[in-house]
Amino acid sequence: MSEEGQTPENPTPREREPVFLLPAGVTILAGVLLAVHLASTLILNQDGQMQMLFWFAFQPYRIVVASMDASIAIPLLWTPFSHAFLHAGWDHLLINLAWLVIFATPVARRYGAGAMLALFLLSAAGGAALFAATTLYSQVYLIGASGGVAGLTGAAIRFMFQPVLWARHPETGERVVLGRRLAGMREVFANPRSRFFTLIWLVLNAAVPLVPLLTGTSLSIAWQAHLGGFATGFLLVGLFERKV
Repeated sequence: MSEEGQTPENPTPREREPVFLLPAGVTILAGVLLAVHLASTLILNQDGQMQMLFWFAFQPYRIVVASMDASIAIPLLWTPFSHAFLHAGWDHLLINLAWLVIFATPVARRYGAGAMLALFLLSAAGGAALFAATTLYSQVYLIGASGGVAGLTGAAIRFMFQPVLWARHPETGERVVLGRRLAGMREVFANPRSRFFTLIWLVLNAAVPLVPLLTGTSLSIAWQAHLGGFATGFLLVGLFERKV
Protein backbone atom coordinates (compact mmCIF):
# COMPACT_ATOMS: atom_id res chain seq x y z
CA MET A 1 0.00 0.00 0.00
CA SER A 2 1.43 3.29 -0.95
CA GLU A 3 1.55 6.09 1.57
CA GLU A 4 -0.47 9.24 1.06
CA GLY A 5 1.43 11.83 -0.92
CA GLN A 6 3.95 9.34 -2.28
CA THR A 7 4.94 9.80 -5.93
CA PRO A 8 3.60 6.96 -8.11
CA GLU A 9 6.16 4.66 -9.70
CA ASN A 10 4.84 5.27 -13.22
CA PRO A 11 3.57 8.84 -13.33
CA THR A 12 1.66 9.96 -16.35
CA PRO A 13 4.03 12.09 -18.46
CA ARG A 14 2.95 15.67 -18.86
CA GLU A 15 2.42 16.91 -22.38
CA ARG A 16 5.20 19.20 -23.48
CA GLU A 17 4.43 22.52 -25.03
CA PRO A 18 5.91 22.88 -28.52
CA VAL A 19 8.99 25.07 -28.75
CA PHE A 20 7.73 26.72 -31.95
CA LEU A 21 4.09 27.66 -32.29
CA LEU A 22 4.36 28.15 -36.05
CA PRO A 23 3.27 25.34 -38.36
CA ALA A 24 6.24 23.39 -39.69
CA GLY A 25 5.55 24.43 -43.29
CA VAL A 26 5.63 28.14 -42.39
CA THR A 27 8.84 27.69 -40.39
CA ILE A 28 10.52 25.85 -43.28
CA LEU A 29 9.45 28.43 -45.88
CA ALA A 30 10.66 31.29 -43.68
CA GLY A 31 13.93 29.41 -43.11
CA VAL A 32 14.45 28.94 -46.85
CA LEU A 33 13.89 32.66 -47.51
CA LEU A 34 16.36 33.50 -44.76
CA ALA A 35 18.93 30.96 -45.96
CA VAL A 36 18.79 32.22 -49.56
CA HIS A 37 19.37 35.79 -48.44
CA LEU A 38 22.20 34.80 -46.12
CA ALA A 39 23.88 32.86 -48.91
CA SER A 40 23.47 35.68 -51.42
CA THR A 41 24.91 38.30 -49.07
CA LEU A 42 27.65 36.32 -47.32
CA ILE A 43 28.86 33.96 -50.05
CA LEU A 44 28.29 35.61 -53.42
CA ASN A 45 30.43 38.50 -54.61
CA GLN A 46 29.03 41.32 -56.73
CA ASP A 47 29.37 39.35 -59.97
CA GLY A 48 27.69 36.35 -58.38
CA GLN A 49 24.80 38.48 -57.18
CA MET A 50 24.35 39.91 -60.66
CA GLN A 51 24.27 36.41 -62.10
CA MET A 52 21.72 35.40 -59.49
CA LEU A 53 19.47 38.28 -60.48
CA PHE A 54 19.92 37.49 -64.17
CA TRP A 55 18.87 33.87 -63.76
CA PHE A 56 16.32 34.02 -60.93
CA ALA A 57 14.79 37.52 -60.80
CA PHE A 58 11.67 38.07 -62.89
CA GLN A 59 12.41 40.35 -65.86
CA PRO A 60 9.37 41.09 -68.04
CA TYR A 61 11.53 42.55 -70.83
CA ARG A 62 12.59 39.00 -71.68
CA ILE A 63 9.15 38.62 -73.26
CA VAL A 64 9.89 41.49 -75.63
CA VAL A 65 13.32 40.30 -76.75
CA ALA A 66 12.29 36.63 -76.98
CA SER A 67 11.35 37.15 -80.65
CA MET A 68 14.99 37.95 -81.42
CA ASP A 69 16.55 35.24 -79.25
CA ALA A 70 14.28 32.56 -77.81
CA SER A 71 16.96 31.35 -75.39
CA ILE A 72 16.65 34.61 -73.47
CA ALA A 73 13.08 33.70 -72.59
CA ILE A 74 13.94 30.31 -71.05
CA PRO A 75 14.24 31.70 -67.47
CA LEU A 76 10.61 32.81 -67.76
CA LEU A 77 9.75 29.17 -67.05
CA TRP A 78 10.88 29.52 -63.41
CA THR A 79 11.47 33.20 -62.62
CA PRO A 80 7.76 33.96 -62.01
CA PHE A 81 8.26 31.72 -58.94
CA SER A 82 11.97 31.98 -58.10
CA HIS A 83 11.91 35.77 -57.75
CA ALA A 84 9.91 35.30 -54.54
CA PHE A 85 12.99 33.85 -52.80
CA LEU A 86 15.27 36.84 -53.48
CA HIS A 87 15.33 40.10 -51.53
CA ALA A 88 17.00 43.46 -51.96
CA GLY A 89 18.08 43.83 -48.33
CA TRP A 90 17.46 42.80 -44.75
CA ASP A 91 14.64 45.29 -44.26
CA HIS A 92 12.90 43.94 -47.36
CA LEU A 93 13.29 40.36 -46.11
CA LEU A 94 12.25 40.98 -42.50
CA ILE A 95 9.07 42.82 -43.47
CA ASN A 96 8.08 39.95 -45.75
CA LEU A 97 8.93 37.37 -43.08
CA ALA A 98 6.77 39.14 -40.51
CA TRP A 99 3.85 39.34 -42.94
CA LEU A 100 4.42 35.70 -43.92
CA VAL A 101 4.27 34.49 -40.33
CA ILE A 102 1.02 36.35 -39.69
CA PHE A 103 -0.94 35.20 -42.74
CA ALA A 104 0.71 31.94 -43.80
CA THR A 105 0.01 30.46 -40.37
CA PRO A 106 -3.82 30.39 -40.58
CA VAL A 107 -3.65 29.18 -44.19
CA ALA A 108 -1.25 26.35 -43.30
CA ARG A 109 -3.35 25.31 -40.30
CA ARG A 110 -6.50 25.20 -42.39
CA TYR A 111 -5.20 23.61 -45.60
CA GLY A 112 -1.80 22.10 -44.76
CA ALA A 113 1.75 22.96 -45.74
CA GLY A 114 1.44 21.79 -49.35
CA ALA A 115 -1.58 23.95 -50.10
CA MET A 116 -0.01 26.92 -48.34
CA LEU A 117 3.14 26.62 -50.46
CA ALA A 118 1.08 26.16 -53.64
CA LEU A 119 -0.88 29.33 -52.90
CA PHE A 120 2.37 31.17 -52.15
CA LEU A 121 3.90 30.18 -55.50
CA LEU A 122 0.73 30.72 -57.54
CA SER A 123 0.29 34.15 -55.97
CA ALA A 124 3.93 35.01 -56.68
CA ALA A 125 3.27 34.14 -60.34
CA GLY A 126 0.03 36.15 -60.31
CA GLY A 127 1.89 39.14 -58.93
CA ALA A 128 4.60 38.71 -61.58
CA ALA A 129 1.93 38.64 -64.30
CA LEU A 130 0.46 42.00 -63.26
CA PHE A 131 3.96 43.41 -62.83
CA ALA A 132 4.79 42.35 -66.39
CA ALA A 133 1.58 43.86 -67.73
CA THR A 134 2.54 47.29 -66.36
CA THR A 135 6.34 47.29 -66.83
CA LEU A 136 6.86 45.28 -70.01
CA TYR A 137 9.17 47.77 -71.76
CA SER A 138 10.84 49.37 -68.75
CA GLN A 139 13.62 46.76 -68.34
CA VAL A 140 13.12 46.47 -64.57
CA TYR A 141 13.16 43.26 -62.57
CA LEU A 142 11.04 41.92 -59.73
CA ILE A 143 12.32 40.26 -56.55
CA GLY A 144 10.78 39.58 -53.17
CA ALA A 145 8.17 37.39 -51.52
CA SER A 146 5.63 40.21 -51.39
CA GLY A 147 3.39 38.81 -54.14
CA GLY A 148 3.28 35.36 -52.57
CA VAL A 149 2.68 36.75 -49.10
CA ALA A 150 -0.03 39.05 -50.45
CA GLY A 151 -1.71 35.98 -51.93
CA LEU A 152 -1.70 34.26 -48.54
CA THR A 153 -3.20 37.44 -47.11
CA GLY A 154 -5.97 37.37 -49.70
CA ALA A 155 -6.61 33.69 -48.96
CA ALA A 156 -6.76 34.24 -45.19
CA ILE A 157 -9.19 37.14 -45.56
CA ARG A 158 -11.72 34.69 -47.00
CA PHE A 159 -12.13 32.92 -43.64
CA MET A 160 -10.23 34.50 -40.73
CA PHE A 161 -12.88 37.15 -39.99
CA GLN A 162 -15.85 34.79 -40.31
CA PRO A 163 -17.65 33.55 -37.16
CA VAL A 164 -16.71 30.18 -35.69
CA LEU A 165 -19.14 27.38 -36.54
CA TRP A 166 -20.26 24.88 -33.88
CA ALA A 167 -22.10 21.57 -33.95
CA ARG A 168 -23.33 18.94 -31.49
CA HIS A 169 -21.58 15.59 -31.33
CA PRO A 170 -24.16 12.98 -32.38
CA GLU A 171 -23.29 10.62 -29.50
CA THR A 172 -22.12 12.78 -26.60
CA GLY A 173 -24.08 15.93 -27.35
CA GLU A 174 -21.00 18.04 -26.67
CA ARG A 175 -20.35 21.16 -28.68
CA VAL A 176 -17.71 20.61 -31.36
CA VAL A 177 -15.81 23.36 -33.16
CA LEU A 178 -16.16 23.01 -36.92
CA GLY A 179 -13.97 26.00 -37.77
CA ARG A 180 -14.68 29.02 -39.92
CA ARG A 181 -16.45 28.74 -43.23
CA LEU A 182 -14.90 30.06 -46.43
CA ALA A 183 -16.73 33.25 -47.28
CA GLY A 184 -17.73 34.25 -50.78
CA MET A 185 -16.78 37.61 -52.23
CA ARG A 186 -20.07 39.21 -51.20
CA GLU A 187 -19.70 37.87 -47.68
CA VAL A 188 -16.18 39.25 -47.38
CA PHE A 189 -17.44 42.74 -48.16
CA ALA A 190 -20.58 42.28 -46.07
CA ASN A 191 -18.53 41.54 -42.94
CA PRO A 192 -17.42 44.90 -41.45
CA ARG A 193 -14.01 43.67 -40.29
CA SER A 194 -13.00 41.82 -43.46
CA ARG A 195 -14.40 44.64 -45.61
CA PHE A 196 -12.43 47.28 -43.71
CA PHE A 197 -9.17 45.28 -43.84
CA THR A 198 -9.54 44.43 -47.53
CA LEU A 199 -10.40 47.97 -48.63
CA ILE A 200 -7.60 49.53 -46.58
CA TRP A 201 -5.10 46.99 -47.95
CA LEU A 202 -6.18 47.55 -51.56
CA VAL A 203 -6.28 51.35 -51.27
CA LEU A 204 -2.84 51.59 -49.66
CA ASN A 205 -1.22 49.44 -52.35
CA ALA A 206 -3.08 51.08 -55.22
CA ALA A 207 -1.97 54.49 -53.91
CA VAL A 208 1.75 53.66 -54.11
CA PRO A 209 2.09 54.95 -57.73
CA LEU A 210 0.68 58.31 -56.59
CA VAL A 211 3.35 58.86 -53.93
CA PRO A 212 6.00 60.22 -56.36
CA LEU A 213 3.44 62.64 -57.78
CA LEU A 214 2.50 63.94 -54.35
CA THR A 215 5.88 63.93 -52.58
CA GLY A 216 8.46 63.98 -55.36
CA THR A 217 10.14 60.89 -53.93
CA SER A 218 10.16 57.48 -55.60
CA LEU A 219 9.34 54.20 -53.85
CA SER A 220 10.83 50.87 -54.92
CA ILE A 221 7.66 48.99 -54.07
CA ALA A 222 6.21 46.55 -56.57
CA TRP A 223 2.59 47.44 -55.87
CA GLN A 224 1.54 45.49 -58.98
CA ALA A 225 2.93 42.28 -57.46
CA HIS A 226 1.04 43.00 -54.24
CA LEU A 227 -2.28 43.52 -55.99
CA GLY A 228 -1.80 40.65 -58.43
CA GLY A 229 -0.74 38.27 -55.67
CA PHE A 230 -3.61 39.30 -53.40
CA ALA A 231 -6.17 38.74 -56.15
CA THR A 232 -4.68 35.35 -57.00
CA GLY A 233 -4.81 34.06 -53.42
CA PHE A 234 -8.24 35.55 -52.83
CA LEU A 235 -9.73 33.88 -55.91
CA LEU A 236 -7.90 30.53 -55.87
CA VAL A 237 -8.10 29.58 -52.18
CA GLY A 238 -11.44 27.87 -52.77
CA LEU A 239 -9.67 25.23 -54.86
CA PHE A 240 -8.01 23.94 -51.69
CA GLU A 241 -11.14 23.83 -49.57
CA ARG A 242 -11.79 20.33 -48.27
CA LYS A 243 -15.05 18.77 -49.36
CA VAL A 244 -17.03 17.48 -46.38
